Formats: sequence, C-alpha cells, structure tokens
Amino acid sequence: MASDFPYVYPNSRAEARRLGQTQMHEDSFRLNVDCARAIEQAIRDHFDEADESLAKGCVQSVLEQFGFKRVNFVLANSLKQMGCPELTSEEIHQWGRGTYIPPDGKYNRYYAVDTAAPLLEAFIGQARDAYQALGLFGPEHCGGDRHEQDYKGKVLVMSLDTLRESCWDPRNMLWLGEGGLGCSPHARGQAVFATCLGDGEKTRWNRSDFMGVLDEQYLPDWAVEKLEELRGPQQEQNSGPSMGGMT
Repeated sequence: MASDFPYVYPNSRAEARRLGQTQMHEDSFRLNVDCARAIEQAIRDHFDEADESLAKGCVQSVLEQFGFKRVNFVLANSLKQMGCPELTSEEIHQWGRGTYIPPDGKYNRYYAVDTAAPLLEAFIGQARDAYQALGLFGPEHCGGDRHEQDYKGKVLVMSLDTLRESCWDPRNMLWLGEGGLGCSPHARGQAVFATCLGDGEKTRWNRSDFMGVLDEQYLPDWAVEKLEELRGPQQEQNSGPSMGGMT
C-alpha cells in the first residue's frame, strides 16, 4: 500500500465552509468520487458471469490505491444512498452505520457506488475480510470505562485515527503508559508518556490518542515478553535495599 493516503475529510461542504476548510472538502470529495468509480470498475473486471459472483481479490487494487479509510467511507455512503436497502443484509447495514457519513445533499450521490446490491455486498465482504486479516485491535479488545481509567502502568491501545494507515499493524498499536498528567482520567493535562511494545519507541501522546486499556485476555505473547523486559528494571528498583541494607 501507499506510504501515506490523503486525508478523508469527515464533514459536509456546509460545515467545511463554516470552518474555512472548503478546499479540504473539495480535495477529499474528488478522491471519494474517484474511489467510487474505481470500485465500480473493479467489480466489472472481477465479475464472474458463470455464477454471477465476484472473483477473489476484487478489492485489493482499490485498497492499494485509496486505503481502508476512504474505501470504507465510500462503501458506507453507498449503503446509505441505496434506494432499496432491504436488498442487502442487516449485518452489512450495521457495519455501514459504524462509519459516520455527513449529510451532504447532492454530494453524497456523486460518490455512491453504482452497482447491483448483491455485488456491493460481496465487495464489502471482501473489504471486511481484508481488514480482519490485518489483525488490528479495536474497542472490543479494551476493558473498563476509558473515561475513568488510570493509564499509568497499563497496556494502552492506540486509536487507528492516530496512526497513519501505513503504520496499521498490531505491534504499533500497543503502548505501555508510563507517566504524564494525561494518565489520570480527571487531570487537566493530556500528556501521556508511553513506550511502544512493538519497537520500544518512547513518545509523548495525548490521552485522546488511545482507545483505552487492553483487556489482558487479548495480550499477545510478543507483548508479554516486551512488558517483562520493560518492567524488569523497575521491579528491581522497587525491590532494592530495605532497612539496614537488608534485602
């Protein structure tokens, strides 16, 4: 995939005008339209007339060109613009509702994929499978109420909105919270100092950059090993000499 994909603008044209971001809306809108047309072409190219289905790999070239964020944005918009939503499954519509699409008048219609409902559903299915294959963490892997949790000493799950799509990898998503006012749920400060369990990078983030605290049942073996390595020196320091130099 490309190293960086252009920003997917999330607001309507009216909101963009109010915020002085009309050009951002226009640039993203044009790419949305290009993405919708690319999906239509991919469906035509991979349509198997024998059994009226899509061949495997239909989604790949579109994902490589536009990335998951824009492809999902366009597909979710396409579901909202369907004239007969009952032609696709409730599961697919439930998936589409997971992506906010701003009401944007005629602009929504321009980047709706024009294809038969079963083919649109099949394409969405391939896109979902490709996403699942990445093995990324999501809110469903977090435990507790993120608004009330102390992040210090916890394994944190970074939001995919924070990571560039080129960095979407499970090893880039898990961080050990080590300090900063943002670790406290009710502090005014937002800074969270953390270490990446994938490569050991130490960086300052904001509390809002994380989805929450990882539920321990989802902690992978590689992360357990890194945690032991990071916590080792701290544990030795905490168990240092006691009274009279006795340990």
